[in-house]
Amino acid sequence: MSKMDGTKAVVLLSGGMDSCVCATIALEKHGSRNLALLHASYGQRTEARERLAFDRIADWLEVQQRLVVRLDHFRAIGGSALTDGNIAVPENELGAAGAKGSAIPVTYVPFRNAHFLSVAVSWAEAMGAGAVYIGAVAEDSSGYPDCRAEYYEVFQKLVRVGTRPETRIRIETPVITLKKSEIIRRGLELGVPLELTWSCYQNEDKACGACDSCLLRLKAFREAGVADPIPYQLAMNARL
Repeated sequence: MSKMDGTKAVVLLSGGMDSCVCATIALEKHGSRNLALLHASYGQRTEARERLAFDRIADWLEVQQRLVVRLDHFRAIGGSALTDGNIAVPENELGAAGAKGSAIPVTYVPFRNAHFLSVAVSWAEAMGAGAVYIGAVAEDSSGYPDCRAEYYEVFQKLVRVGTRPETRIRIETPVITLKKSEIIRRGLELGVPLELTWSCYQNEDKACGACDSCLLRLKAFREAGVADPIPYQLAMNARL
């Protein structure tokens, strides 16, 4: 067990735009030698493409310490269009109610971020790191309950009571209050290679341009006044 070192940090890096900007903010504060990047594959439809994005972003960040974990139980649990092939990913329904009239969309993976954070905190405590970064976004998310600020406030309390007395790990959510367009602008300021990121829920070659994640991304780039650098299945989608 390493002694606590506030300069070390674990960053959850999915390969998406939000987590990439979040990781770059952490890099600015801690430096590449003090960062450890964690990627979780959980049986999602685009896990291979997200893993590729993670590897490319990690190389760009020049962070050597990396951990990739598989959480295959999410596929067995099901209940989400991202992990259950019997549930279709909604298209062109941004903001619409989820299945059976629920306000939460069917792309929500039940309690997913708690699993991610648990792995990250375990790794952070083992290495003596002082922070765990996650690129959660509240305002422009799809309404997922585990993207809200209060969720992380409660999880912070859990970390305090569920780790060694000497452990001091902060849950950092540097982009949680930003709109996605603001995240893009912040990323451009930091020189983030947004072309390396991936957001699509269902395609791995060209983004579909129709799922909630693609629509949110396209809307954000439009509001930021810049072109989205990733390829889309239908070129017209990129100009919406």
